[in-house]
Amino acid sequence: MVEQGKPRSIRAKAKKSPFVEVEVDEIGQASGVVFERESALAPKNDRGCSVSHSHGDDETQESDGCVQSQGLDEHGWVDFGHSLQLVLFSRQWSLAESLVDLADQQSMLDYGLSIALDAIWFLRTKRDLEGLNSLIAKIVASGAKDFARAILRTSLLASCVAACQSKAITVGDSKEIVAERLHERLRDCPGAEHLKIEAGAKVQKFMEWALQCIHMHHCSEDTHRYRWSCNTLQEVQFHLSAFRTFLDTAGDNLSGKIFTEAFDAVCFPLTLFSSLFEPGWSSGSSAVSIKGLLSLLVEGGADNVNQCFLEAARFGSTELVRILLEVAYQNSLAVDTELALVYASHYCKFSTMECLVDEGNVSSFLSPLIKAAERGCLQVVHWFVSRGISDIEMCLALTTAASSGHFMVASYLLAHIPQQILEALSTQILKAARGQGSRSLDGVTFLLRSNFLRDAAATYEAADIIATGGTDGEPPDLVAFLKEHWSQGAFAEGVSTGEMHFVNVMRVLRRGASPICLEDLPSEMVLGITYLPLYRECVSAGGQLLPQRLRGELLEAVHRLGEPVGTESQGKDLVRALERHMPSFLVGS
Repeated sequence: MVEQGKPRSIRAKAKKSPFVEVEVDEIGQASGVVFERESALAPKNDRGCSVSHSHGDDETQESDGCVQSQGLDEHGWVDFGHSLQLVLFSRQWSLAESLVDLADQQSMLDYGLSIALDAIWFLRTKRDLEGLNSLIAKIVASGAKDFARAILRTSLLASCVAACQSKAITVGDSKEIVAERLHERLRDCPGAEHLKIEAGAKVQKFMEWALQCIHMHHCSEDTHRYRWSCNTLQEVQFHLSAFRTFLDTAGDNLSGKIFTEAFDAVCFPLTLFSSLFEPGWSSGSSAVSIKGLLSLLVEGGADNVNQCFLEAARFGSTELVRILLEVAYQNSLAVDTELALVYASHYCKFSTMECLVDEGNVSSFLSPLIKAAERGCLQVVHWFVSRGISDIEMCLALTTAASSGHFMVASYLLAHIPQQILEALSTQILKAARGQGSRSLDGVTFLLRSNFLRDAAATYEAADIIATGGTDGEPPDLVAFLKEHWSQGAFAEGVSTGEMHFVNVMRVLRRGASPICLEDLPSEMVLGITYLPLYRECVSAGGQLLPQRLRGELLEAVHRLGEPVGTESQGKDLVRALERHMPSFLVGS
């Protein structure tokens, strides 16, 4: 079992991460994702972004802020970054190194380092590996220093490469998928709407850049013969070897905070896309690459594994959850699988829930079960019940659902709790079903009307015990309510009220001074006038059992009509007996 620890909170302090997870709240709901206004992947004014290139077109197409070296422009050279990209597409390593010699500005070397790292995830042969390692070493030796920007950019790209190797996603339709997924991701995040729109647009731009980069690598002349599919395991080893070599070259220039942000950059696209992956993606070669990359980042000092794990569970990214479970296990890290189950169940991510239980070895269902009952999510409650929960846990969920007013969930749970358990905990269940606010006793009423002990006498007795002070610590309002409506004393008062009502009706019939003589009406009409208010009250009460006071009054009325009833007679039987004596047009009114 993966060790469980408290979720960590990663504060947004640096401007180098495009997405920083915010702190997880205490009630089991993911607080969302905060996108920084400035990103390490975003070009600075003097640095620029990636250059797009259409295959077969020699014209350079510059996007906003593209790198333009004044020294090269004066000599009529094409953009340094664009040229380096084209050379890397065709795997001309010697020519790439000669281009580095032309870089006469620090910003060009830093940008060249980022472009070189992009090529890591497209290596095919050992010769490519050696050529790229030599190129990166030369760029660093020439003075490149912005290792943080380079590792964040290549981490995001690596994740997008792995995502696009799923059969569910293609580069062609990925732009629409990115927009849709980002919209879903931002919808539940706190913050001003205009800030979320601005952040989403920036992140979408980064994602589209990565996908375009993938497209260009696989449209280049040297790689067009390769089918756009998952890398072989040997190719994955080349990728990870090149990345490790870069880390060794960077050395102390990369801090633990940068590794943490890079880890987040890897997880973010997978969180967006992994719900679209085909089953088993996490065991394929693409996932092997991601696992290796994440493990290298953990070795470097990334400390947000648990935070990314919780986010993946919240968004139902089952394949990423599997990967992070393995990364945590292999690196002896603690991830909070129980809290992850709370997140997944809160948003009804059933495949992720299954993964956490079967592979994350979560055995405690109480917290997510209670939260599901509290918000009335019958699907999730049913899932936990079918997985197997204790009778006591079901009782706790029952009282939670009842006190929260979710009576459909409460009815479902009642049907699954053994009667002997209900009887043993009857008074505790009634007291726990008391909610908060103006309708705090609705849950208690529901249980009693539902005959929750499946025996009328036992259910009435449980209410009477609380009403007469037979237990300790009863809330005064609950005692008063049960005493007035559900106790044996309430039943006696109901019978007495019925007798008094009958006497008053007889007085009206015999001594009434009204010009409309009731005795002249048909007997059914007289009965309708006499008992229609009582009948309507009984019908509207519903449920299997009537409150004792109402049952006593109804029992007296039916007895006066000559029906063979006794004190044990229950609501439905008494109502049907009364209906037999009333005008048909009033029955059911």
